[in-house]
Amino acid sequence: MSDKYLKDTYNLDTPQATRAHYQKWASSYDAEVGAHGYATPGRVAEALWSKLPEPQTPILDYGCGTGLSGEALHAAGFQVIDGIDPTPKMLKGAAAKGVYRTLSTFEITDPSPLEQDAYRAITAIGVIGAGAAPPEVFDLLMHALPKHGLLAFSFNDHTLEDPSYTTRLTDWLDMGAARLLFREYGPHLPGMDLKSDVYIVEKA
Repeated sequence: MSDKYLKDTYNLDTPQATRAHYQKWASSYDAEVGAHGYATPGRVAEALWSKLPEPQTPILDYGCGTGLSGEALHAAGFQVIDGIDPTPKMLKGAAAKGVYRTLSTFEITDPSPLEQDAYRAITAIGVIGAGAAPPEVFDLLMHALPKHGLLAFSFNDHTLEDPSYTTRLTDWLDMGAARLLFREYGPHLPGMDLKSDVYIVEKA
C-alpha cells in the first residue's frame, strides 16, 4: 500500500489544493489510513458518547470524508448522523457506508456553510489541522452550535505543533465562551507513530 497521499497531506497550503488532493485520494483513502490503524474516529466517537449518550440526538459530522467518522459514531451508539464534506468523491464513499441520514457538499470557500443552532453536537474528526481545514473552521463550528452545544474534534501531532490551531481553542476557553469537558492524548495513526488529542468542548 502506497502512502503517497497520506504523506502529501501535511504539505497542502490552499483550499483548492486540499480539495483536489482529497478528490484524488478518495478511492484509496480507507485502505491507506486503515493500514496504519486509524484510531482517532473511534476515540472521538466514544468520548462524545460518554458526554451525550443519546442515540436519537442528531449529530453533524463535519468533513465526513469517506464516512469512517460516521461509522465510528454509529458504532458508539448514535443513530441520526448527517454528513457534510466539500469533496464529492469522498461523499460517494460515505454514502456506501449506509450510516448517514443525509449527506451534502459545500463550497470549500463558503465562509458560512452551516445552519445556525441546527445541531446540539458537531464532530470534526481529523478535519481541523495541517493539510486539512484551517484554524478559522474551529470558530465556524463553535458559532454554529447552540448554547451548551458540544464540539467533538481532534488535533493530530502536526496540528498540535502549530500554535495557530491551539490558540483558537485556548482563546475560547480563556474567554469563558466554552468549557473543556474532555481531553485525551492517544493513538492517531499508530502505523506512522502519529498521535492526536481528542477534545469535547461545550459552548457556554
